[in-house]
Amino acid sequence: MTPTTTKTATDSHTTAVIPAHLKRLVLTGFMGAGKSTIGRLLAARTGWTFLDLDAHLEARTGATIAELFASHGEPHFRRLESTALASALGRTDTILALGGGTPEGLTNRLLLEQTPGTFTVFLDAPFPTLFDRCMLQDIARPVLEDPAAAQLRFAHRHPLYTRLARLTINTADLTPEDTVETILAALNQSPYSQP
Repeated sequence: MTPTTTKTATDSHTTAVIPAHLKRLVLTGFMGAGKSTIGRLLAARTGWTFLDLDAHLEARTGATIAELFASHGEPHFRRLESTALASALGRTDTILALGGGTPEGLTNRLLLEQTPGTFTVFLDAPFPTLFDRCMLQDIARPVLEDPAAAQLRFAHRHPLYTRLARLTINTADLTPEDTVETILAALNQSPYSQP
């Protein structure tokens, strides 16, 4: 094993190697970006654990995201989200998929930027592509009931995703497998391969 690797995993195609200084990969982006899909594929390729922040928050609180919003409102939900994020960032060898709104909170951005060994990847695509992907999924997304408002939300969040990410990948024309290969290849090239 070379000095810059700690984890390897094999599948039927290739071996995935993560640079040794990285302890967790964080995937960010808007709804439909593929954070959960890519996260699960990356976890399978690297042997790391996949963790969805929303699912982690639901497990910690015993309530769904929708229930938390309905019973306590968004400010309280965001405080719970920050606590769940801090907990998730305490894990190592983890692929973490953030909620689309997680980077809006300053506390969350600071946690992501200041936790050593954390590498954030922005899965980007134009809003129409993301919207179409969401419409093809069998998932209730109340935020998308008003497409114009959703596009404004996307426009507000986009610079936050960009600023937070060490790597941005436009996934509009990539399959999930292509996106995973692009991430893994980038991680093992300078400047990302070194702390």
